[in-house]
Amino acid sequence: MHRNTLVYFGSFSLSLLGNGIAAVLFPLLVLARTGDLLAAGILASINAAVAAIVSVCAGVVVDRLNRRTVSIVSDLLSAASIAALPVVDAIWGLNLGWFIALSVIGTFGDAPGMTARETMLPRLVRLAGEKPGALDRLVGVREALAATLILIGPGLGGLLVLLWGVSSAVLLITAATSLAAALLTLALSPRVGELDRAAENGAPLPTSGVRGMFTDLVLGWRFLLGNPLVRGASLVSAVFAALLAGLQATVLPAYFTEHRLPELSGMAIAGLALGSLVGAGLYAASIGRITRRRWLVVGMLGLALGFTVLGVLGAPWLVVLGAVVIGATSAPMSAALGVATLEATPDRMRGRVLGTQHALMLAAPALTSAPLAALAVSWGLPAAGLAVAAVMAVTAVIALVAPAFRTLDRIEREAQCAVEEERWHGARGNSPTSRG
Repeated sequence: MHRNTLVYFGSFSLSLLGNGIAAVLFPLLVLARTGDLLAAGILASINAAVAAIVSVCAGVVVDRLNRRTVSIVSDLLSAASIAALPVVDAIWGLNLGWFIALSVIGTFGDAPGMTARETMLPRLVRLAGEKPGALDRLVGVREALAATLILIGPGLGGLLVLLWGVSSAVLLITAATSLAAALLTLALSPRVGELDRAAENGAPLPTSGVRGMFTDLVLGWRFLLGNPLVRGASLVSAVFAALLAGLQATVLPAYFTEHRLPELSGMAIAGLALGSLVGAGLYAASIGRITRRRWLVVGMLGLALGFTVLGVLGAPWLVVLGAVVIGATSAPMSAALGVATLEATPDRMRGRVLGTQHALMLAAPALTSAPLAALAVSWGLPAAGLAVAAVMAVTAVIALVAPAFRTLDRIEREAQCAVEEERWHGARGNSPTSRG
């Protein structure tokens, strides 16, 4: 494996590990300092809203600057926001206002960093020699690493709480992982983060200023909505994220509590991560033997089956098994759609397109949690579970017959968008008043 690739995976792992630890420590610290469950809910809602907005805007930044630089700055900002918590706690004492302020600052680091890392993948492949199937294999390994760290991070966070209790000082470990990720990214070649100017076809550079950034943002949305494959992949991913979040936030905790087995709620999430690890590993190992289209079919059928097993809310062990099936089939499908999206999107627009996709996935759960809770209260948990299964089944059928997904293995970039962008910038960017 190429040196740059190893460094990339090391930085990615450290960043994700820190996020996993913080996912356990941060909510517990909020509850310990405020003593208010509502405060934790308010903070989570604000974080989700800010993250969705920042993800959209971050794409414009990622498409203008060296992506390696954006990743480094993002990790440093995340490290500073976390490291500030014990300092504030020692001097003034943490309250909801401080939690919100520092959490929002951290979000301004997390969202651009996530988008920047993903946009660097095709450049990593190119610098390593661009062998057939290399991008698929890279994404598969990345998905497997993510699934592994989803298991390790929260577990390590729980161990830290067991050893040292709920203390703001423990969060310094999370800050250290983000700082280490930034320092490791420095070891990446600056070429990894460069925009692919060779693919610009002589198009003028993006215009400067707020108006120019807004123009770039609109062009990114136009590409996402106008490219059938990218639009379809975005919608499928958003529906999956929304349904899974709705189950995890409302139906499953209530179901396991009803059966006096609250510990199995965590087992279901662990089963999902374990299934994802297996599925991502299979995807990476099957490059060249199983097509992306076949993985899409396996993923859609597996998701329909897994959500149905979860939705009927049978025996508790069946619910956990359903979570494993969802993870094992969604991971290779997500990898296939992710690679296809990267290949179908011109390099100069990847930041905006991927940033918008991230925003959709962050915002989508807000559309399901409350309606599912209301349905469960009015008609019972089985009704809510079956509603989720029905929506997933309909989504699977639409995805399997959609013409856009029949060419996953024969990606051709949309020339029309590049022409439109060139015309747009040619009209606005060539005038002296529109350039900074």
